[in-house]
Amino acid sequence: MESEAIRWHCTTRVRKFKGDIEEYRRRLGKEEGERRFFAEHAPYADRTIKDNVLLREGIQELWNLLVGETATVYSEANARIGVGDSDTTAVDTQTALQGGNTAFAAMDAGFPVVGALADKKVTFQATFGEDVAEFAWKEWTIDNGSSANKNLNRKVASLGTKDAGSWMLQVSISLA
Repeated sequence: MESEAIRWHCTTRVRKFKGDIEEYRRRLGKEEGERRFFAEHAPYADRTIKDNVLLREGIQELWNLLVGETATVYSEANARIGVGDSDTTAVDTQTALQGGNTAFAAMDAGFPVVGALADKKVTFQATFGEDVAEFAWKEWTIDNGSSANKNLNRKVASLGTKDAGSWMLQVSISLA
């Protein structure tokens, strides 16, 4: 019997900026504030990391969404990116970030974005402003909101220690 396989590919990009995106959001509103902040601030660091672990609770939530069962979508209104300070190995049975310090940020305006059919990907993006998530970033996840809190994935890798400025985390997931 021939088997078929779908591969889950994840690429994460962290971009670090001087300045506080929250100041722009407060002054100009979420969408315009983010647009202006990124137009006026070049990142001082930009790093890309591959792979992550798809979590069982995220798989179950995707199946429920697929067949119309009760589930919460990973939309701009609900999805969040969370970061934490644990370096505990990611395994598919985990249901949360493992760190003693964790923080979540809502999606940036217009995210998540579903790519063209040929891309077979979705991209999530959130930016953590100054005074938020100021600890060592060693893990991250995407979940579908503080109420549902179903973690789609988890990745462990050191991204550095945030002590000022605004850090953007962009997670692109594709199927092949």
